[in-house]
Amino acid sequence: MEIQANVGSIADKVDFAYGFFEKQVPIVVVFQKDEMIDIIGVTKVGVSPVCPVRLTGISERVSFTVARASQNGYHHRTEMNKKIYKLGKTEQESHTAMTEKDITPIGGFPHYGFVKDDYLLINGYDLIMGCGQWAFTT
Repeated sequence: MEIQANVGSIADKVDFAYGFFEKQVPIVVVFQKDEMIDIIGVTKVGVSPVCPVRLTGISERVSFTVARASQNGYHHRTEMNKKIYKLGKTEQESHTAMTEKDITPIGGFPHYGFVKDDYLLINGYDLIMGCGQWAFTT
């Protein structure tokens, strides 16, 4: 994870970063609510398939199901300006009720499971890239 340290001189920045070596850093220390962040992650395969409109005009008459040369590896992509809506802990009191409520629905999230650590609720037009349990950086 990359975090910008705005603490003064270079020596102060080194001391600040040295204090976090081999320690778990809580989300609350790094992020704030309503903050805009950039997310860097890994995606598989290339771009989405082209619309059938491409068949108009002078072009090859090849079915879209035929395998053709394209980018099929892993890609390092960055999505910018994602807003943090909520920072939360797994078992936290609700603002409406004083009981501990878990963000995980009964039975867990589909294709993910149960949330066991602190979490971020992030908004953006597209979903976060990659598989549901892949790591991503901000």
